Amino acid sequence: MKHTKIFLVIFGLMLFGTFLTSCSNKKSEKSEEMKKQGKEYTSAYICPMHCEGSGSSEEGTCPVCGMDYVINEDHKSDGHKHDHSDHDGHNH
Repeated sequence: MKHTKIFLVIFGLMLFGTFLTSCSNKKSEKSEEMKKQGKEYTSAYICPMHCEGSGSSEEGTCPVCGMDYVINEDHKSDGHKHDHSDHDGHNH
């Protein structure tokens, strides 16, 4: 009986620890997505280092680190990511 109680306590602590770490991972994933919403990720031209406050609609250099901007391959001028061909009357 004593071993069963010890086992249950240890199992409960392990389960609780797993729950806490899984919740923190979801929060960090969301915060990473939120970080990638700034103009240093969404502009037509971006700094390769994604310095905060960098990014432009024109070629140039990063005001933070001085590196030349590169073309953002993920940038879409209308704000949509068109990864799919033809969906719901939307031709690409």
